[in-house]
Amino acid sequence: MIITKEQVLVALSHVEDPDLKKDLVTLNMIKDVKIEDKTIGFTLELTTPACPMKEMLKNACTNAIKHFVLADAEININITSRVTKPLDISQLKDIKNIILVSSGKGGVGKSTVASNLAVTLAKDGAKVGLIDADIYGPSVPIMFGLIGAKPSARETEDGKSLILPIEKYGIKLLSLGFFAEPDQPVPWRGPMASNAIKQLFNDADWGELDYLIVDLPPGTGDIHITISQSFPIAGAVIVTTPQQVALADTRKGLAMFRMPGINIPVLGVIENMSYFTPAELPENKYYIFGKNGGKELAEKYDVPFLGEIPLVQGITSAGDNGQPIAMENESPIAAAFKEIAGKIAQQISINNVQTANC
Repeated sequence: MIITKEQVLVALSHVEDPDLKKDLVTLNMIKDVKIEDKTIGFTLELTTPACPMKEMLKNACTNAIKHFVLADAEININITSRVTKPLDISQLKDIKNIILVSSGKGGVGKSTVASNLAVTLAKDGAKVGLIDADIYGPSVPIMFGLIGAKPSARETEDGKSLILPIEKYGIKLLSLGFFAEPDQPVPWRGPMASNAIKQLFNDADWGELDYLIVDLPPGTGDIHITISQSFPIAGAVIVTTPQQVALADTRKGLAMFRMPGINIPVLGVIENMSYFTPAELPENKYYIFGKNGGKELAEKYDVPFLGEIPLVQGITSAGDNGQPIAMENESPIAAAFKEIAGKIAQQISINNVQTANC
């Protein structure tokens, strides 16, 4: 029996991406089909390296070929990715997706979440940058062990000076904490702070990035509005803790992104410090801040609930030691961040394809 490329593509056209609601061939996700006797090889190009369904799609492709082409075929599938981006992005053309990490209230672990999401996406193979836009309390220098670090600069051919982000753990990093002494206060008014943040976007040599994560300050102030209205944002992630005092402020933060003039997609809600688990009793869960507050908030506003991050001592010590806990491959917290990062990347891909089809 002679197997043809057309037979393989017809078989794979029966495999549908459950998020994008189209088959893999129509989505142009099947590349480089090669056939030699009973051996069939091709590349499955996903929309993100963090795709949570890569194994499911791989198995579905294998089953489709065995069912529609040849039952005893030997199948070699190479999985790659090409991260999608929204249409009509004129600014920051080499940055595909900007993700805002926001909270209405301080102290909910927003910077911890932003840092670990960046690490997780980079570990999955994405090109990632992280801007610490929390101008009055920058945490990235501490969380990445870069206290006292100073970015260098390079001059372009037209004489413009560009800041070179500091790279660590495969992530390009910029923080206003790199430009001030650790104990130095930053008593800036709104316009001055906003202009400084714009420079981290416009005057830096970011190169090509799949995702640029932005750790916003708490609240709903000048920085949020400046970034939201000045740059093409793929979506916002909302971080909260379960208790009502945090949720009250988080509702305002979520609602801000839906205001006319801002109108940024909310990718979902992450509930941090969901419960306390002592290291010596890993099966025990103590809901010291309440229960299901983040999930109920997501349901009320009809946005995805991305997951729970428990409160464990390892998160704090890892951040203080300059190595976000997502770096620890065997950690259950790292697994939680991997699942959440996959959902965020998945939602961005869905939004980008939907935008492209409008």
